[in-house]
Amino acid sequence: ERGQSVIPLARPRGELQEIVISTYPKVRLDSMVLSDDLRKRLTRTVRQQSQRATLRDHGQTPATHLLLVGPPGTGKTENLLRIVDRELKKGTDPSAIAFVSSALAGELRLPLFTVRLDALFSRFFGETAAKLRVLFDQVKQTRGVYLLDEFDAVGSRRSDSNDVGEIRRVLNSVLTFMEEPNSTDSLVIAATNHPEILDKALARRFDEIVEYAVPDLESAKKILSQRLGKLKIRSSSWVTIAPLTEGLSQGELVRAADTAVKDAILEGSSTLSVEALKSALTDRQAFRNRLNPNR
Repeated sequence: ERGQSVIPLARPRGELQEIVISTYPKVRLDSMVLSDDLRKRLTRTVRQQSQRATLRDHGQTPATHLLLVGPPGTGKTENLLRIVDRELKKGTDPSAIAFVSSALAGELRLPLFTVRLDALFSRFFGETAAKLRVLFDQVKQTRGVYLLDEFDAVGSRRSDSNDVGEIRRVLNSVLTFMEEPNSTDSLVIAATNHPEILDKALARRFDEIVEYAVPDLESAKKILSQRLGKLKIRSSSWVTIAPLTEGLSQGELVRAADTAVKDAILEGSSTLSVEALKSALTDRQAFRNRLNPNR
């Protein structure tokens, strides 16, 4: 395949070692609870990347830049459910795992490079634009899925009153990068909770914008059912559970289910207490209301 440069067991080298984490996910999109529209968008990206040679034969290029938008906990980094148990055994918080990017990398059989832009700023402020150039060079040279988390750290509007010269240089550097040819067809995914502060010129450069929202009642039921595993809930009980899921994110639902499962384990019970799950969901709702009193 023209332009492909996948290095087995690729690892960031030199300056990138301090800001980039590489993994080789094996998960797939079918592990996710998604709306039909979101699944269609993500599947379309996978198809374009997988058949990029065909597109080029017709004068087209595959999608290489995705923007994931949504409030905290809505699935940008915590939507896959089947791998959570494995990650928890390793001591990993599932809310910190880039689930969507992992699934796309797994579908394409590519390494996932997770870039913490907030760490980049805190460690190299004053040299950030130069460090980003090193990163962009790797994107062009080594095919992979690159997740730029907390993207609003570099994508904020250039006209912001608290802007400084370094921020402007970084943003201009990112704008230039997104206009450059992607010789390896790497997939670059930017995730943000604050799309309203992104520079408009930057937002327009993304091939696909994937927006997440909190799950509807049916999706919430699927998320809880998958997370509860062998601890099933009778269909009749969902009537009283469903109202308590309204407005909760995927992450909040997962944590509520975890609380109920842990209670069952410690009590030596082989069945799930519906009241325990309802209590956990109620606690999540109360905590959410305290954090967002004006919502």
